[in-house]
Amino acid sequence: MEKLRIDVGDRGYVLLKDWMGTDLSPVNDAKVSFDKEASELGPKEKRLIYYLAEHEHTSPFRHSVLKFEVYAPLMVARQWWKHIIGSEHGEPFDRLTAWNESSRRYITEEPVFLVPSPGEWRSAPENRKQGSGDNLPEEIGRKYTEKLQAHVEASIALYEEAMAAGVCAEQARLFLPAYGMYVRWVWTASLQAVAHFLRLRLDEHAQKEIRDYAEAIKQLTAEKFPISLQALLENRP
Repeated sequence: MEKLRIDVGDRGYVLLKDWMGTDLSPVNDAKVSFDKEASELGPKEKRLIYYLAEHEHTSPFRHSVLKFEVYAPLMVARQWWKHIIGSEHGEPFDRLTAWNESSRRYITEEPVFLVPSPGEWRSAPENRKQGSGDNLPEEIGRKYTEKLQAHVEASIALYEEAMAAGVCAEQARLFLPAYGMYVRWVWTASLQAVAHFLRLRLDEHAQKEIRDYAEAIKQLTAEKFPISLQALLENRP
């Protein structure tokens, strides 16, 4: 099966590993109520997709599913995790998703970290407690790029020293700085759940790093469900 991948930043990526359905799927999943089925996606079927989204008849969009592999810094992964919705989190099963993440209890591949370049450090916002403002001057950014790189290198050295001394991987990982470390996970979500994620994470107030990944998710989803995704993003089911 064809796999579609978009690189994000210097080291990250989003890979569409698998999917189920097409734009015709929510049409026929809605038509089953009347024991009918469409064989092609014509103007009438497209109007139905927009009608379903506009009037919040969202269950037909939950039968179409996308499966992504994501490689991103841990700070992005932990924001993304908020979109894992199920009964164990006290939420209804309205946008079911699944998540499986690599663990340094079991793997010892070379750790990779996000280190912003001198021109990528952003200022603290003036009127909000979270988020960021304009980019800082490069002379300030260069200082903290160098400091962060030194911190990462020292941490990796301690991690490798502990492993060489026989410390188990699940404890040796304590030496690794967490938030900038890249992790890999598989995220499976309904088409409705993906649209919900995009509405929140493409917003200008979302953290830039996760917005970059959301743009990749949007592009890959639009490859398979262009009409349905547009309808869902234009409305708010």
